[in-house]
Amino acid sequence: MLRRLKSWTVFGMIALVMAGCSAPTVLQPKGPVASQQSDLIIFSIIFMLTIVAVVFVLLVVILLKYRDRKENPNYDPDHEGNIWLEVVWTVIPVIIVIALSIPTVQTIYSLEEPPEATRDKEPLVVHATSVNWKWIFSYPEQDIETVNYLNIPVDQPILFKLTSADSMAALWIPQLGGQKYNMAGMQTQLYLQADHEGTFAGRNANFTGEGFEAQRFDVNAISEEEFEDWVEETHETAPELTQAEYDLKLMIPGHVDEMTFKGTHLDWIDHATSGSYALEARERLGYEERNPNSKAPEKELIDPNTLEYYTNPESREEEESSEHEGHVAEETDGEHASDSEHSH
Repeated sequence: MLRRLKSWTVFGMIALVMAGCSAPTVLQPKGPVASQQSDLIIFSIIFMLTIVAVVFVLLVVILLKYRDRKENPNYDPDHEGNIWLEVVWTVIPVIIVIALSIPTVQTIYSLEEPPEATRDKEPLVVHATSVNWKWIFSYPEQDIETVNYLNIPVDQPILFKLTSADSMAALWIPQLGGQKYNMAGMQTQLYLQADHEGTFAGRNANFTGEGFEAQRFDVNAISEEEFEDWVEETHETAPELTQAEYDLKLMIPGHVDEMTFKGTHLDWIDHATSGSYALEARERLGYEERNPNSKAPEKELIDPNTLEYYTNPESREEEESSEHEGHVAEETDGEHASDSEHSH
């Protein structure tokens, strides 16, 4: 009975939406995580529609049965409170909240772990980094990095490690599961999985400025054999990712086409532990924020090949070491000053 109700609910919603625009992708799941969330949405809709139907039926019955009539001139309703009615309309909302909360909490907690059907499989780890307005996907075990597209094998859990190089974003692939936030200087995790081959749309679900709308990417769910072939081909043909190219092409705000590299930026920077790297890279390259309405020409960026920071790694290490010692000295001076104030 419940399955039949679910089918009719989905059919009705899709028919209504198709009358004005495309069908909702969140109700077309292509993986176990999205299926759990889709089932929870449908259950909630059926439950709430049932409540609405009961309320409207009772409203009509009460209006008809207890309305004032001409043939009843001595009508004198009693407006004093009724203890049993008070109990009923207090207890019923509590039961409704509990009935909706239990499956919701169970689903939320289950999504923090790999899907149950493939829990025995080792998940594919992908670091998903957002930067205005592009997506960087790092495969540390495969030593590959892609930009604005993602290749994943079907029937294998994917463990996304989410972070951001600048603005707070949210990774969302509606047909594979719900969104989760990417934030600079910290890391969140999200398990997703595709059970069907195909290309699914992904995007940033959190507004991050003028280029937010185009911060999208494609997820290509392919067979395990095709994924292994892609990894091998990438190692043979893709260019090596360098820090100079990473900073110049990916850390500067703007849109770029799809890219593929051998190697990952995790070799020199993890944005989950260094939230200011993108700002430092922009300063090194002479990038200046512009008013979106400005018609003045953009300032030309500095060629990273002319900067010793990129051409001489030893000088970079000395500079970073010097900066680190400077920070330690400032913190030590601050602690001494605080101790001195307390002693006085």
